[in-house]
Amino acid sequence: MARFFSSSLATYAVLAVMPLMFSSNLVIGRAAADALSPATLAFWRWGLAFLCLIVLAAPLLKRHAQDVVREAPTFVVLGFLGMVICGTFVYASLHHTTATNATLIYTTSPIFIILLERIFRGRAFQWREWLGVILAIIGIAVVVSRGDLNAILSFDFNGGDLGILVAAISWAVYSVVIKKKGVSELPTTLSFCIIAGAGTLLIVPNVAIDAVSAHIVPQTVSQWLSVLALAFVSALGAFGAYQYGIKRVGPATTGLFLYLLTPYGVLMSVLFLGERLHTFHTIGIILSLGGVILATLPRDIVARTASLKKQ
Repeated sequence: MARFFSSSLATYAVLAVMPLMFSSNLVIGRAAADALSPATLAFWRWGLAFLCLIVLAAPLLKRHAQDVVREAPTFVVLGFLGMVICGTFVYASLHHTTATNATLIYTTSPIFIILLERIFRGRAFQWREWLGVILAIIGIAVVVSRGDLNAILSFDFNGGDLGILVAAISWAVYSVVIKKKGVSELPTTLSFCIIAGAGTLLIVPNVAIDAVSAHIVPQTVSQWLSVLALAFVSALGAFGAYQYGIKRVGPATTGLFLYLLTPYGVLMSVLFLGERLHTFHTIGIILSLGGVILATLPRDIVARTASLKKQ
């Protein structure tokens, strides 16, 4: 088994499944939106993930305790961005929009990442990156307005779509903040565990409020399957596969497979939720996905891929 997972075939198989697991978050979240509150979904997703991670991270926590304490404020910020905004807030937004729209908007977060790096770190832009950013933003506008120019001119947008856009920007900020030297130097399993724990604690007040008028513990088999899938597939599975890919082929090649987030998410929304794919969705996919690829595709990716050691 170990030999299989160290092979090139296994590496690309895992990387092909990885974006499917990431995309499942929005589809499962939309399906469970009417049964469980947003805070409850986020709490169980990240609470269960934390319990699993702490088993693996316990030895590392003892070794890096001082570093964790020193970076505690940053972990709180990351927990808020990644688990509250990109968790509770996303599930709340899914009450008001489709998983298809959410997928198309949320998967443009790489555009906001490079924009933030341009603003705060002086990252140099090439013409293709500028063009990609413009195309992706136009794609977002098409999806948010449902292809209606009047909606743009009158600022008549769906609140759920705007909520997902806020979450996409929040994830971009998360992705920039997590590169902070003190955090990035810690073992990935440990930092992910601490962030998941911090995020879970930040969700607790909302869960306590929900407990007054609703069940905060899943009541049916389908509800339990939803929270377990969110925890073990879209959280632990997706992030674990992502880190495995980075270790095997590097971040550039691994990042290429994230381009599959959009087609995977849209396909699952249509197949499992029965959502309709409209013309504005197709236009949005072409513009936003094309823009993201144009803006983020590494120039030396072919050379990086070819350098993968053959087993």
